[in-house]
Amino acid sequence: MKILSMDDRLAKNRFDSDDHNPHIIIDKEACKTCDHKACTFCCPAERYKWDAQKDKFSFDHVGCLECGNCRYVCERLYRSMTGYSWNYPSQGKGIIFREG
Repeated sequence: MKILSMDDRLAKNRFDSDDHNPHIIIDKEACKTCDHKACTFCCPAERYKWDAQKDKFSFDHVGCLECGNCRYVCERLYRSMTGYSWNYPSQGKGIIFREG
């Protein structure tokens, strides 16, 4: 039996994203003021992006692995501060893991 690489295993996952009701909400303008922007390097799905040259912060919930890493490294998200919330997707939506 062939052992698949992590990238190959992740590629087998399927997503049924709720495009109209994101399960993670952030304030992109407020995120620009974050000193460490830890979410940009802790997210295994690379959903958070910071472009220092353009002074632009972007986020897309589609493709989220629902691991919660961002919630642990972002105090604003962890504390559900104004403009921030993290919830699991609506029933039947989100990631469908195929390979553990």
